[in-house]
Amino acid sequence: MKLLYLLESLRSPAGDWLMSGITHLGGETAFLAVAIFIFWCIDKHEGYYLLTVGFLGTVLNQFLKLLCRIPRPWVLDPDFTIVESARAEATGYSFPSGHTQNAVGTFGGIARATKRHCLRWVCVVIFVLVSFSRMYLGVHTPLDVGVSFVIAAVLVFAIYPLMRRADRYPRLMAGLLASMVLLSAAYLTFTLVYPFPPDIDSTNLASGVENGWKLLGATLGIALAWWLDRQYVRFETKAVWWVQAIKFIVGLALVVALKAGLKAPLIALFGAGPAGAVRYFLVVLAAGVLWPMAFRPLSRLGQRGEG
Repeated sequence: MKLLYLLESLRSPAGDWLMSGITHLGGETAFLAVAIFIFWCIDKHEGYYLLTVGFLGTVLNQFLKLLCRIPRPWVLDPDFTIVESARAEATGYSFPSGHTQNAVGTFGGIARATKRHCLRWVCVVIFVLVSFSRMYLGVHTPLDVGVSFVIAAVLVFAIYPLMRRADRYPRLMAGLLASMVLLSAAYLTFTLVYPFPPDIDSTNLASGVENGWKLLGATLGIALAWWLDRQYVRFETKAVWWVQAIKFIVGLALVVALKAGLKAPLIALFGAGPAGAVRYFLVVLAAGVLWPMAFRPLSRLGQRGEG
């Protein structure tokens, strides 16, 4: 807590505003936007790499949160204050940091894959600043951030060579995707059957169970999307710049709208937990197969426009 108190004493309105903005780069929305852009417009194999790192890291992160059940810094020390704008996203247990996990996994993965030195250093600066922002805002301790940083970095470097080989060996890719599904199912089973102590925070446990359902649906969606694309769709990522803009902006809007619009009706049909699995499965399937089916006619339109 000494470092957090030091950072608390150094806070300023400008610093609070800056760190509050930077920390969003480690959120779920930023991860999805970056991964989807690369998947649709740059390199689908690199997109699968980032998604694999992201989802495996999230499974490990959520598992450790419920297993260790370490409260947030302001709960551990009631005299400690946080930047209030960060409280809304600081849900669940503190250890380890999900934002740090996302930032290092996403931008660290880009840095590992790219050959552009300038982009690599930009990515390094981003995930270092996001990690620092979690402590500056007071929502995580150095231990929370440090462990997430190490886990994400290990995944970034361990999965990269496997994904490179998986480009040439589809069975390896299928095995990696199957492992993601099995780990997600194992985590969900853990949340449902593990004998948690009676004093566990019910809200945090419910959040962990809900995330387990979402992870299972998302990983199943990725696995099916990969198979359908390989067998039938085979979409290309290259296109003229304005087609790329349409692909990303319209596609992201459709995915976000689908994610939001399906929530209420699916909860009414299946209940909160299973509804999350169905919703994330459908959203991932739409992003991985349905929208990419439009890329070929869009590219043809772009070629005519150039002609």
